[in-house]
Amino acid sequence: MGCGVATSSEKQLSPGTILTGKWNGRKYKLERLLGVGANGQVYLATYGRAACAIKLGKDVSDLQAEANILASLDHREKKQPFLLDVDDAMLNGNQVPFYVMQYVPGTAVRTYLRKHGTEWFGVIGYRLLRRLSELHEAGWIFGDIKNDNILVSDYGRIALVDYGGMTASGRGIRQFTEIYDRGYWSAGSRTADPAYDWFSTAVLWIHALDEKRLLHLTRTLLPQNRDPGELLGLVKSHPSLKPLSGWFERALYGRFETTQEAAESWREAVHAASGAKSPSAPRVPGWMAGVFALSLLLCISLMAIWLFS
Repeated sequence: MGCGVATSSEKQLSPGTILTGKWNGRKYKLERLLGVGANGQVYLATYGRAACAIKLGKDVSDLQAEANILASLDHREKKQPFLLDVDDAMLNGNQVPFYVMQYVPGTAVRTYLRKHGTEWFGVIGYRLLRRLSELHEAGWIFGDIKNDNILVSDYGRIALVDYGGMTASGRGIRQFTEIYDRGYWSAGSRTADPAYDWFSTAVLWIHALDEKRLLHLTRTLLPQNRDPGELLGLVKSHPSLKPLSGWFERALYGRFETTQEAAESWREAVHAASGAKSPSAPRVPGWMAGVFALSLLLCISLMAIWLFS
């Protein structure tokens, strides 16, 4: 990628804009804006008939760092490549860096739960922790976990998007969102480690299921009073979160040994909560009880006719 300046993240490009790579010569047609991050914009685009996602950067070095991270993950996992192309394009007289990724269809966590039901948060949470475990084992911390950066598709499958906050373990977190940040809650430093992602994951579920009270807390608490205990208080007073309060306490205070342990602990807590909600004996539907009663009455009547005839 060459040097140059990027378009402002505040100025959106029109659908139908053609992006032509300066070095590789590939042409991409922008279809619509998918999202705006701290260091660029992400668009749904097409290359021929294939859909893809393109991130236009604000800074060459930042975007190149993201592309390098994605390339290293592709190399390690040896799955279908996530990173498809890296290049520059000329837009409005400026040279703009971009990279091309697989397009991951799906909706943000809260949208998915509203449409399909909050009971899915157990499955989604486990899959998210498993994905984070893979990243952590590779030496990377995702950093900017939040509702918009996790897309959920059919049957609760998840994909992480916008890798701008991905940080090598031990370095300072590159990007974060305030209410998901443990530094904001006086719960630890902004040094990248697995516990940083555990904390953000815990806040994600509070945000997804108890947004109103969480935002009220951020507006009313003084900075010196912010504490993970305040978040735990929300968990313990919410009907869906309370059964998992043990897991949330360990996540908010960084008390897991590994992310794999956090994932298994989550699964066990969800299963235990599901078992507690299940009645000991199955409930007979009302219509079935009615049919049974009618059949019994008919049998008694027939028997009476037979006995006294």
